[in-house]
Amino acid sequence: MPPERKPENAAPRRIDALAVLPVFLKLQGRRVVLAGGDEGAAWKAELLAASGAHVDVYAPEPCEAMEALAADPPAGAITIHRRPWSIHVFDNAAVAIGGAETDAEALAFRCAAQAAGVPVNCIDRPAFCDFQFGSIVNRSPLVIGISTDGAAPVFGQAIRARIETLVPAAFKAWAEAARDWRPFVQALDLPFRARRAFWERFTARALAAPTQAASEAEREAMLAATVSEETDRKVGSVALVGAGPGDPELMTLKGVRLLQSADVILYDDLVHPAIIDMGRREARLVHVGKRGYKPSCTQEDINGMLVELALEGLNVVRLKGGDPMVFGRAGEEIEACRRAGVPVSVIPGITAASGAAARLSVSLTHRDAARRLQFITAHARDGKLPRDLDWRALADPAATTAVYMGVRTLPELVDKLLAHGLPGRTPVMILERATREDERVIAGRADDIAAKLATAQPKGPCVVLIGEALAEARTG
Repeated sequence: MPPERKPENAAPRRIDALAVLPVFLKLQGRRVVLAGGDEGAAWKAELLAASGAHVDVYAPEPCEAMEALAADPPAGAITIHRRPWSIHVFDNAAVAIGGAETDAEALAFRCAAQAAGVPVNCIDRPAFCDFQFGSIVNRSPLVIGISTDGAAPVFGQAIRARIETLVPAAFKAWAEAARDWRPFVQALDLPFRARRAFWERFTARALAAPTQAASEAEREAMLAATVSEETDRKVGSVALVGAGPGDPELMTLKGVRLLQSADVILYDDLVHPAIIDMGRREARLVHVGKRGYKPSCTQEDINGMLVELALEGLNVVRLKGGDPMVFGRAGEEIEACRRAGVPVSVIPGITAASGAAARLSVSLTHRDAARRLQFITAHARDGKLPRDLDWRALADPAATTAVYMGVRTLPELVDKLLAHGLPGRTPVMILERATREDERVIAGRADDIAAKLATAQPKGPCVVLIGEALAEARTG
């Protein structure tokens, strides 16, 4: 049996290094200096005015677009001064934007602005900028900014286009409702947990019906549900969330939503770090790794921690690799929660066999090759091959078998399958770290897979697929 270890609090960095710090400036009614009168400067003037700034433009010969913009700004105000900028124009400015034809001009503008204590941006000259303009998705008051630190503007624009499709224009109304409702919600003096629950309800409703306008009746209904839940609430909750086979993009939306509202996240060794990063920044992270033949937390420790945390009134997410209900010990955790009176829910994930089949581009239930799909574990409580497996069913050449936790016992498993009539030519695939970027496929047949396994010596988590349905699998 593997040696025991205890659950341990994890303290990973909450954020990796940033090329730039994304900030959002409040420019309503503030003065901004803009030097330049060409089309590029006109776009900056329009952007600044849209944020409510008073833009003083210094340009001896402004272009027609600048003239038209000054006559009809989107918001704020634009005043054109038909002369070059001077060192005196920076007084009381919030920011300064400069158009320059040469590096020398850009340097002069930057030095003058910095001497006045004003942050500066020189258009299309990043070496002379204190800050940058990114691509914008405008659903104001919901505003999304995208930056590539000047490395790939086209890439940033492509990301913006993708976000535009995910965040419909009607989201503007929901963002306005959030802004208008916040003072009302704050005035109710609800506990922090209840306030967060209200805004989670609000967000869920906005995502479910983005094109419907938010109404005061909906606000009252959400508040009533939140207050009722807080009044009735004596304990927290536990959610068993499937993290999928590895690829972070295979997480379900519901699973991500629960991660982002969790107070505590208990996660396994097999969960990709990028999935853990999807969780709420303030959430406490607890590593409860369970790996065969390696130091592992006991199931009793995990059960006890789930119950203890929930009884403290916390929302707990138990993040499991694959699907919680497929060889994930979910039944024991559910039973422990129910016995303690803790509400428990399950969010399914993509199980390893499904992820592996997708990567191999093969149907595990191909009607010409398989009439049954069966999942087994090849790892009993004692770490050995289970003795109560139905060998006749497993050796059926018309079945596809997915074997979990089977690397250590695979040689014995295939020997028994061959002894019970499985044809030696039957395809066998071992997928190590299925769906991850470092995935590896070890392909063979029932009569040679043990030797190939010994040569490959996989170190990561593996799922084994056996059956004629794998004959057309793509391993490249």
